[in-house]
Amino acid sequence: MISPDAIANVSNAAYPRGTGAGSDERSDTLSADFETFLKMLTTQARYQDPLKPIDSTEYVAQLAQFSMVEQQVRTNDTLDALVSQMAVANLAALGGWVGMEARSASPVRFDGSPITLFPNPPQLAEEAFLVVRDAQDREVQRLAIPTTGEPVQWAGVDENGEPLPRGTYRFTVESHRGGEVIASDPAETFGRVVEAQIEGGDVYLLLDNGQTVSSHSITALRAPG
Repeated sequence: MISPDAIANVSNAAYPRGTGAGSDERSDTLSADFETFLKMLTTQARYQDPLKPIDSTEYVAQLAQFSMVEQQVRTNDTLDALVSQMAVANLAALGGWVGMEARSASPVRFDGSPITLFPNPPQLAEEAFLVVRDAQDREVQRLAIPTTGEPVQWAGVDENGEPLPRGTYRFTVESHRGGEVIASDPAETFGRVVEAQIEGGDVYLLLDNGQTVSSHSITALRAPG
């Protein structure tokens, strides 16, 4: 009698998942192996001991087991097709991010042009200051701004009107009340999305200012312009 383990081992070797083989190719192989399996049963019946014939129920059990293996292979093919479709759908969704302008609290690359910032001081704030730090986290500028939360244009020049060095800057809004600091929050900016990618189950966006941010840190999206 053909052992169940032999059937399972042959099937697992013939139809591994994740090998990249096509569904049609696996189906052809499955049909060929099924014919071989029937020949093995026929040969087994032909050379069985006449005094101890194999019970017909054993044949049925072996056929049923092979049928289960065949069904599992076809189920695996269906699951592989569904995974491929989901991957395509995810890529199509990611494509919708590219070209959009995303707002986040990431550092910004200064190229000499003014940068529009979106501060959000608390309502209790009596004073608010825009604190600018360079790539080495050194404070390079501190400017008083309104506490109303409207957008602020940062010109990127020092107190003498000279342009600050080009590079990456980080912006923080420091809020005061009664002479005390009550909050220190990052100011947000918009950056155009030039690339979107999936990593570790999360979506990351590469912005035109050179920063890569998680989609979870995006607070707003808008059409370019």
